[in-house]
Amino acid sequence: MTDYGHALRFGSFLTPRAQDPHHVVDLAVFSERVGLDLVTFQDHPYQSAFLDTWTLISWAAARTERVHLTGNVTNLPMRQPAVLARSVASLDLLSGGRIDLGLGAGAFWDAIEAMGGRRLSPGESVRALSEGIDVIRGVWAADERGALRVDGTYYQVKGAKRGPAPAHDVPIWLGAYKPRMLRLVGEKADGWLPSQGFVTLETLAEGNAIIDESAARHGRDPREIRRLFNIQGAFGTSADFLQGPAEQWVEQLLPWVLEGGITTFVLATDDPATLQTFAEDVAPALREEVAAGRAAAGTPTGRVRAAAALAERRAGIDYDGLPAPLAERAVEPGDRDYPKVRSTYLWSGSPGLVLRPATPQEVAEALRYARAQDVPMAVRSGGHGISGRATNDGGIVLDLGALDAVELIDRERRLVRVGPGARWGDVATALAPHGLAISSGDFGGVGVGGLATTGGQGFLGRSYGLTIDHLKGADVVLADGSLVRADAEHHPDLFWALRGAGANMGIVTSFDIEATELGDVVFAQFAHDATDTAGFLQTWGKEMESSPRELTAFLAVVQQGGRRIAQTYAVWAGDDAERAVPALERFLSIAPVLRQSAQVVPYAAVMAPVHHQHDGQSLMRGRAALVDHIDADTAALVTGLFDRRDISFFQIRAVGGAINDVPADATAYAHRTQNFSLSALVRQGHEEQMAQEWEKVPATGLYLSFETHDHAAALTKAFPPDTLERLRRVKGAYDPQNVFRSNFPIGPAVAPTTA
Repeated sequence: MTDYGHALRFGSFLTPRAQDPHHVVDLAVFSERVGLDLVTFQDHPYQSAFLDTWTLISWAAARTERVHLTGNVTNLPMRQPAVLARSVASLDLLSGGRIDLGLGAGAFWDAIEAMGGRRLSPGESVRALSEGIDVIRGVWAADERGALRVDGTYYQVKGAKRGPAPAHDVPIWLGAYKPRMLRLVGEKADGWLPSQGFVTLETLAEGNAIIDESAARHGRDPREIRRLFNIQGAFGTSADFLQGPAEQWVEQLLPWVLEGGITTFVLATDDPATLQTFAEDVAPALREEVAAGRAAAGTPTGRVRAAAALAERRAGIDYDGLPAPLAERAVEPGDRDYPKVRSTYLWSGSPGLVLRPATPQEVAEALRYARAQDVPMAVRSGGHGISGRATNDGGIVLDLGALDAVELIDRERRLVRVGPGARWGDVATALAPHGLAISSGDFGGVGVGGLATTGGQGFLGRSYGLTIDHLKGADVVLADGSLVRADAEHHPDLFWALRGAGANMGIVTSFDIEATELGDVVFAQFAHDATDTAGFLQTWGKEMESSPRELTAFLAVVQQGGRRIAQTYAVWAGDDAERAVPALERFLSIAPVLRQSAQVVPYAAVMAPVHHQHDGQSLMRGRAALVDHIDADTAALVTGLFDRRDISFFQIRAVGGAINDVPADATAYAHRTQNFSLSALVRQGHEEQMAQEWEKVPATGLYLSFETHDHAAALTKAFPPDTLERLRRVKGAYDPQNVFRSNFPIGPAVAPTTA
């Protein structure tokens, strides 16, 4: 007898009668309302008196918000596994990860044959179910390369496309009793689902032993397999099993948990009163008794990771020492979510652990834990950062994606509180109903944290300034794990440093930013033939410098086949088309126009929300520079880089206007004379030649977000001498041990010693 330590769950087992189709759906909703975790339905496709179970589950999913749903159990001989896999995955995505999958090998073979199914022997049923599981899991493995091929005896898949992947790790539970089927549970399933009347505590122990032996033989931890139990009963006065009052149910079910390993009880009844008593009286009392029993016995509880995942753990990380509040959301190599969190937009990574704290306190706890490990640490907001500092190999990543709130805290002052994990497209969408906006890059998928601590060169830059120019305060986790407020009155030196070098000083958990009054804007896009690249760049730069400051334009130059294309993206900060159109038309005469468009749209449409998975598909390195003008030498140099195929992409961002109204010493971002920010992506194999040529750019500064160079010279270009010296002093005060050193580290100044 054993207790596998899983958290207890409670569910209902409902009859899908077609006579009153809405009654069973109402019972599902009721099950959720009284607090049950799971709603299951019989699946007998050959019964004319029953609703089709899969259709019913889909309808019930739309009517509920929290409970998980499944067939109990789904009749696989009547449901083609590849189709079932896509149905489950699709509904799981639509329902927010609430679909589980109970599977059965088939029963009532006469009825199945009558509907065109094939009668199988017990041995054939096991093999068919095994192949069906392979097909289902193969379809769900959307990240695996290549088409799905299963050459089975009962199921064949010949090059099917994989996907979609479900929203969560959909567990597969098998309804099974015979040894061969139980061994299949141990080999491939996530749960065993027997029913009352078919097992006793003694036969349950025998079944567990078979499952556990099979699991161990296939390299699995038996605790990976949840043990579920369909039960029947009524609340009465009898001493019989599950026929007495609620407290008797608790007493009778307790050994099934502590001795039999059952951790999910599914009650078969269509009576609302019975469901309510089960949910409100039995469930909490049984949880309390089980917790006491486990504490006395020292039973390990919590998340169980697969043996295969444990084998991929990296050296230098104390996985078992991870604090409980962080463990539930942590992602390790081998976990289902690992492909989604390992890399950033351009950079592939293979961290040993990704922590996903959900509160400032958890951020502090995650930082303290990460500091105690003998591996690198990176901090990530949205994961878009081109500089590639938000992932690593073998280390720990603190992913702030869960801190994504956007709150207008003072409309009169236009003050907005934004979490570092929010995306700028979400910020724009949240502010649009209030007629407000914040200048924030050029892509809605960029995370708030990285941009709002480096600078923030956005489409409203010339009219609004940098994002950091309107930062009014920030909540920060310091290197020692303490939480502080930084603003003009509290820790003013830290507040100064956060605005331009924040990644070196701490982890910001919220930003208070002053928005600007803005509704619609004029958004224009022009594509030019840039065959005369040097001439085009020079003229474009002159037009931009002489434009009204309401206009901010970004230019991207790419090589498409045999032609060089220049794409302009321009935003006029307001809906005054009469003034905007003449300013925009000046750009049309620079070179032959291939495409053009201009329209009045909400700023939120320009910065539309994007939540792509980052796969780190490119290894291209980036170089950056800030220049006062696009002069002839700069234009010729960029042309040469394209001609030699040293670069594949070049961008100019206009950064004059309001950005240069701010005194150079007001923020750690001290570059307030330049009109343009340049960035280029370097082709693999061209790094050395590109580096030599890029040094010839007449740069007067550098924007770190687009720079991937690691050498210390980048710091001296990003920060003037006086600024860098002040940053070293602030670093010495707030991070003397240089904990935050993964993003262009600024060495702390050493405090002078006295004799």
